Amino acid sequence: MKNIGIKLKTKREENGLSVDEVAEDLKMRPSQITSIEEGKLEDFKDVFYLKYFIRDYAKYLGLDGEKMLDEFNEYLFDMTSKIPVNLIEQAKKEKEEENIASPYTKEKKNNIKVPKIVIGIVILVIAIIIGYIIISNHKGNDFQSTNITYNIRR
Repeated sequence: MKNIGIKLKTKREENGLSVDEVAEDLKMRPSQITSIEEGKLEDFKDVFYLKYFIRDYAKYLGLDGEKMLDEFNEYLFDMTSKIPVNLIEQAKKEKEEENIASPYTKEKKNNIKVPKIVIGIVILVIAIIIGYIIISNHKGNDFQSTNITYNIRR
């Protein structure tokens, strides 16, 4: 990872760009650019996004982004293939234990709740409108056409 970071930093400096300029153009934080250049994989929560940060950064600098991405993938493969099997199995067991929860310990989802007063007001307004329409139709004032005859002289 440090090898990738060194290549990117060297090319950035050759192009005469500052970390802040690159970060602004790529819509990233300067700390992310610095972490990539220093090879600090642990500064990123998700490797998926880091891959695309590296690819976009390489393209921005005029390097082959896909080649840089392949190099990063090889680094990840080498790094993960050195993890002992017993550590992988232990992490898998811990993950399974975390997923088992009783109904009393499950997190509640944040549901958007409409206050009862708002629902009451909406129902009241609808009832008033329906009542007005019914009364108007019953009296025959607003919605029925009236026949007015005009005396026209010829």
